[in-house]
Amino acid sequence: MHVETTRFWLIRHALVDPEARKFLYGTEDVPICEDTLAAQTEAYAALGRRLPQEAVWLVTPLSRTRRTAEAIFAAGYPQAPLTVEPDLIEQSFGALQGTPGARLSEKLTLPAHDFWPTSHAERPEGGESFEDVILRVGRVMERLASDHRGRDIVAVCHGGAIRAAIASALGIGGEAALRLTVGNISLTRVEQRGQAWRVVSANETVDGVPAF
Repeated sequence: MHVETTRFWLIRHALVDPEARKFLYGTEDVPICEDTLAAQTEAYAALGRRLPQEAVWLVTPLSRTRRTAEAIFAAGYPQAPLTVEPDLIEQSFGALQGTPGARLSEKLTLPAHDFWPTSHAERPEGGESFEDVILRVGRVMERLASDHRGRDIVAVCHGGAIRAAIASALGIGGEAALRLTVGNISLTRVEQRGQAWRVVSANETVDGVPAF
């Protein structure tokens, strides 16, 4: 019996502007670093060559994902329609967003994770915990796999969402998932075969592009 495979190609957005990186921005619509974008044209071309030609393309409501997709198109990948998928957005840090990095620890109720601004269990006022993000992203991955059964889906999204997609696919918790590195403009591949999920690769990077 033929079992259909739905393939997700998850790309973390381009590096954001240096001024934005001084604060916890989460779901704020901060600009990308245009100088870095211009310097990495070949990296975008190389990334585009690794992507399937016939694919559904998704971005989130934040401009940094659309600008990243546009950079891939500008570097040679054939232009494709972009559909906005809100449920692939970054973790909302609620009332903590806009806090300077140096002052963030003063506002946390739990010790921060070693590799994330907050604990996986911290749910800021008006925001989400990372465990919430895993549930949200897991649900949207199931929906997308059902809606686009057997297709390739390229989603330009966020580091938190990609870690959450891996966590959902592997059935691991947030504390472990936040130990995964997901660099800017890196590629992570997740598949659903039948009803089973697997991670094909994580944090594939182009030579010369550091994983931040």
